[in-house]
Amino acid sequence: MHIIGTKILKSFTMNNPKQLIFPWSTKNKASFEHYYFEDINLSLKDALLKQDDLFVYGISGTGKSFLLQSTCNHISLAKKLSLYIPLNDVIKHGPEFLDSLEELDLICIDEIDLIAGNTEWEIAIFNLINNCLISKCRMIFSSQLNPSTIEFNLVDLFSRIKKIDHMELFPITDNNHENAIRFITKTKSLNLGDNEINYLMTHSKRNISNLVEILEKLDKISLELKRKITIPLIKEVI
Repeated sequence: MHIIGTKILKSFTMNNPKQLIFPWSTKNKASFEHYYFEDINLSLKDALLKQDDLFVYGISGTGKSFLLQSTCNHISLAKKLSLYIPLNDVIKHGPEFLDSLEELDLICIDEIDLIAGNTEWEIAIFNLINNCLISKCRMIFSSQLNPSTIEFNLVDLFSRIKKIDHMELFPITDNNHENAIRFITKTKSLNLGDNEINYLMTHSKRNISNLVEILEKLDKISLELKRKITIPLIKEVI
């Protein structure tokens, strides 16, 4: 297998058998049970639960990051090692930490398009993909862009990425906006009346991330102020 550059072995600190500790590490409870899947996205859910490498793309706010973290949490239930890498937060640390990560069972890399044009990162990701092919470590990538449109300088990296199965994550359709709101409020044990739900349908964006953010803020504020979630309170948050 062709490797570019040199590889530096590193050791990583673990606070339990399932989680590696890095400067950007944060605990999360993301799970597939808490994501609203429309029928059009059910095939993507199935693909995430399988063992093949995968590239997930879709517009901002569809929940790609949440699903990558959910996949990591899912395999941890089987005592397997995984790592979620949010490149927007990580890229400033440099790619050296990628060395030897192929010993894991799963690596999820969010917003892979952010490294396009960064030679050091492109080489490191290319090497990691090759090493993971040898070690059988699964890799999942995400981006707002279809992988065929990402302008990597490294032709070999572009070729590797294009060979990975890719699937689009579609946004919530207008017909299912109410269902999505009701699903999220139920998973968060929030009590919203029909009037409040209708108001949210009219005034919120049609994406999962925005809905979750609004409902989490409403939950927090209503608890702090000891107020019911009403339309006036929703107006304060939106």
